Amino acid sequence: MSFSDLFDSGFKKRNEDHFAAIVRVAMSDGVITDKERAFLDRLATRLDISDHDYKDIIENYNTHPINAPLSYDERLERLFDLARMVWADDIEGPNQHWLLEKLCVGLGFHAQNVKYIADKALALAYDKVDSETFIEEMKGMNK
Repeated sequence: MSFSDLFDSGFKKRNEDHFAAIVRVAMSDGVITDKERAFLDRLATRLDISDHDYKDIIENYNTHPINAPLSYDERLERLFDLARMVWADDIEGPNQHWLLEKLCVGLGFHAQNVKYIADKALALAYDKVDSETFIEEMKGMNK
């Protein structure tokens, strides 16, 4: 096995674990709604999750470890991707905010702060800022 094969399989595993963690968040209320399913479908495509792995993860999401990003910057990077995806989807109003709040908790943000984090993240997604600006703005939101 080559070095690049090791990197590719590690990257694939991280994407699968990330996807499983988001499925776990979606299942926190015991059901995946049609809008959540559509979001998961698009996320799976973006993370290059195969149909077989998708079905397996949906059925066995609890068997995947939760590998929340360790650093604050990594959490913000994932939040940037998720906020843009939630904003780009046809999820509007309170559902849009509610979904991103759930995802924020899944990323490891404190539950007391997720409303403010989701507000700011969606505003930045609406403004179509780049990742560096997003991270800088999110870090400076309490100043």
